[in-house]
Amino acid sequence: MNAAEKKVEIACQQVLKNDASVFSIQWTILPARHAATLTPRFLLERYLAYLRRFTLSLVRPVETADGLEFRILSTKMSLLNFAAPEFSTQGVVRFASLRICSGLFLQKEFCNNGKFSFMTETISGGVKVTLQLSDYFPRLLGSSTPSLPRKWLYRLTQALIHRIVTVRFLARLYRELEGDEICFRTVKVRVQNGEDI
Repeated sequence: MNAAEKKVEIACQQVLKNDASVFSIQWTILPARHAATLTPRFLLERYLAYLRRFTLSLVRPVETADGLEFRILSTKMSLLNFAAPEFSTQGVVRFASLRICSGLFLQKEFCNNGKFSFMTETISGGVKVTLQLSDYFPRLLGSSTPSLPRKWLYRLTQALIHRIVTVRFLARLYRELEGDEICFRTVKVRVQNGEDI
């Protein structure tokens, strides 16, 4: 199979859990020869640069004394504030985790609950690269019992944008390391129980 015929899968799931938190996961598997390059720190740095480029600098990741903020343009208005990245290893999985502290996109009563993680794992088929958002309570959902209109508003705005950004980031990362002539397809997976969102 030549490069032009190569098809790579990007797995996705986004659900609203019973407690009204959002769980979102996307992953792909790259060839094992990239294991040394694909560290969680590398993924985090690449993702932050990609987010700025993808949003045409509308969203600007800014390092602060307390951690990291996703700011709007050059203002102090922050969509999401994160604690400083925590790097860890559990077995064969390496993590860079950002705890979600506050921000315009977060319900105030759920500060410090959510986490955005970048993971790498060497498996038999190569290196699994995963982006995972967990225990996140979006302000657009409004409460622990969001109405149907609020669910649809979140689904068609923030959830959709997050999925597009993460999937395209993984595709771009793969092409950066393996070449441009690769086709991607997204596949639905079931990691957590919940309502598709």
